[in-house]
Amino acid sequence: MGFIPLFIMLGGGCLLFYLTVKNALQRKLNQQKELLFKLNSLNPDLGILVEDASDPDLLIAALKDKQIDKSITQKALKIIRDLKVNRIQYNALLKKAPYNWVGKIARFQAI
Repeated sequence: MGFIPLFIMLGGGCLLFYLTVKNALQRKLNQQKELLFKLNSLNPDLGILVEDASDPDLLIAALKDKQIDKSITQKALKIIRDLKVNRIQYNALLKKAPYNWVGKIARFQAI
């Protein structure tokens, strides 16, 4: 009877860790989608670029090729920087030891 509470506590701790990490990873994915939506809604001309490539480096190169208003370009570059930071943080989190187990179980993939 003495081991049952230990197993329940261990199982509860593992479950809470799984739910916390899954929530954090899902929040990063949702933030990535929101930033892409913001970039898409910033200018209709950029919408085509965003749908074709979600890689921030390709978006920056395509943004420099197009002739767009400077204020819109500055806003778009800020959003693209946020996209890059979010992607780097998400991928770094998936590479860490306990978090990649949750990522494999919940089927999260790198951006």
